[in-house]
Amino acid sequence: QVQLVESGGGLVQAGGSLRLSCAASGFHYVNYCMAWFRQAPGKEREAVASIDTGGNTRYADSVKGRFTISQDIAKKSISLEMNSLKPDDTAMYYCAADAPWGVNYCFTERPRYTAQGTQVTVS
Repeated sequence: QVQLVESGGGLVQAGGSLRLSCAASGFHYVNYCMAWFRQAPGKEREAVASIDTGGNTRYADSVKGRFTISQDIAKKSISLEMNSLKPDDTAMYYCAADAPWGVNYCFTERPRYTAQGTQVTVS
């Protein structure tokens, strides 16, 4: 059974930084993609960033230059370093994964596996 467990998130002032992490278990694929999504109250879910085992990355325009997605393939984990946070970044952030797809699939489609979510609040 695939399980994604997130950590990080919380409350931060505008201009501050946060780091989110997500680790997958039971995810026995060699080639896969993982992504971060977010959903603010009253808004649609949106892709924030994605990465695949080839090291390809993709970012939403709204976070380019501020957020960085990275991975540890051996641990099947990803992180999202968020800098220069803005109140508009306030949302529930979700980690997601799918296989055997690449970076664009995880960014544009709905990956099969999704974590419970972690709240990020920027004041």
